[in-house]
Amino acid sequence: MPKLRTTRSPVGPRQLHPGAWWIWALGLGAAASRTTNPLLLLLIVGVAGYVVAARHGDAPWARSYGAFLKLGLAVLGLRMAFAILLGSPIPGSHVLLDLPQLPLPTWAKGVRIGGAVTLEGLLFALYDALKLATLLICVGAANALASPARLLRALPGALYEAGVAAVVAMTFAPNLIADVQRLRAARRLRGRSDRGVKSLLSVGLPVLEGALERSVGLAAAMDCRGFGRTVDVPRGTARTTAALTLAGLLGVCVAAYGLLTADGSAWALPLLLFGLAAAGGGLLLGSRRAVRSRYRPDPWAVREWLVAGSGVAVAGLLVWLSGLDPAAFTPSVVPPVAPRLPLLPALAVLIGLLPAVAAPQPPSPTSSPSSPSQPGRAS
Repeated sequence: MPKLRTTRSPVGPRQLHPGAWWIWALGLGAAASRTTNPLLLLLIVGVAGYVVAARHGDAPWARSYGAFLKLGLAVLGLRMAFAILLGSPIPGSHVLLDLPQLPLPTWAKGVRIGGAVTLEGLLFALYDALKLATLLICVGAANALASPARLLRALPGALYEAGVAAVVAMTFAPNLIADVQRLRAARRLRGRSDRGVKSLLSVGLPVLEGALERSVGLAAAMDCRGFGRTVDVPRGTARTTAALTLAGLLGVCVAAYGLLTADGSAWALPLLLFGLAAAGGGLLLGSRRAVRSRYRPDPWAVREWLVAGSGVAVAGLLVWLSGLDPAAFTPSVVPPVAPRLPLLPALAVLIGLLPAVAAPQPPSPTSSPSSPSQPGRAS
């Protein structure tokens, strides 16, 4: 008699735990926040883009990386336009062009429209905007690689309600983009134009209708699965849970700010450990109130440790190296100096390429967790 499979041994291609992808992406983002060197920032963008190209799937949310890339380019263009039109707080002597300046009243002192555009001001705006664009691209990489539904399933019970709102928000934009592409393709097949304002307005109503139908379907599915079912806990336990969670999250936020500054590393690391411990205790106590079962929970194995560890290693190494050679991480704009690519930080960023090899290949759209020839049955 053949041995029956358990529900904890899924059949078919194994998918990486979504938390590992988010830890990897946040590690790249933390590394990008430590530098304004455009060469290092572009290297981080290249690493994130290569991993996404190697390990993204065909789901609608997997196509969101291009939207985040365009958003980063838009942020870069807007920041440069503001620097040209509104000026920059960085003084400079290398004037590139002199725009007509609009006279403003006395109460608007310190604000100008037009005037001299200097090389120093443009470089400062470029480096600052490139850092923000890199952070957005790292978040887009996590959205393209990690399934939001599986991420919701992996959340602790105490964060389940907030996680539902976050998952709906993360899936709305990719599904919206997929609906627009589908409707534009349908218009082209019917011989209609898919460009212009008129075409956009005719596509808008079906897109909104589809988004509403998905929301109603999600609510019905959650209701059928008993979402929101909780148990009563003692009042003291509830207060302790709230206090630990709040103190832990505040500690983590303050410690993260300290780690991103140049002089806060001494006190930030102990505070970060305390915050993580307090938040973990609060989430553990809060999970007792939520009663829900998990079907085939995602395992955390060697591949997850490699992917998450690569992101943590990139962030840790760049935080450490930025204290040893600050000039390489923040190239001078007054006077303007050509940025150089430091060797050790560049090698540290390349550790982020490990998921392109360590992470499993995403399953094809035709593969499924179980099939008639290999049924997933409970023992």
